[in-house]
Amino acid sequence: MACRAYSTGVAKLALLFTVVPLVELYLLLVIGDFLGFWPTVSVVLATALVGAWLAKREGRRVLDRWRQSLGVGRMPEEGVLGGVLLLVGGVLLVTPGVLTDVVGLALLVPFTRLRVADWLRPRIEARLQRGMDAGSIQVVSVGGGFGEDVSRPAGPRQVIDVEGTEVDRD
Repeated sequence: MACRAYSTGVAKLALLFTVVPLVELYLLLVIGDFLGFWPTVSVVLATALVGAWLAKREGRRVLDRWRQSLGVGRMPEEGVLGGVLLLVGGVLLVTPGVLTDVVGLALLVPFTRLRVADWLRPRIEARLQRGMDAGSIQVVSVGGGFGEDVSRPAGPRQVIDVEGTEVDRD
């Protein structure tokens, strides 16, 4: 069962890496036909530069908010998923193409990024839960001693017992 899901995922990824560049090429050719070669190249370069600048600015803003939230002992409002979407948006904007620029720009705008994260979160959680129920997710425990083997995969449904110590901030 896990092998079938893996091969389906690989097939979808291969299709994505085949179809998206073809669509991008088509769109660039159509725009190039309309605007001309050099204006099209200029637009592609401009979106890459603006995308890099916007990704850097938004990334710093998100990191600053994370630091502020963690500094007062709260979880950041924009979680890890928002940060990953920001990274994906930046990469898409730097990638030449029209379709990737539109999606990348949408992911760099906080309002749309939060909406995409809200849409993705339950799907990711459901997929993780299915993986845990099927026993296909492994947890790796990290040990404490110097020189010990610190990467021991836990078996399916194995409980990992952890001891902790409460630390007073003052």
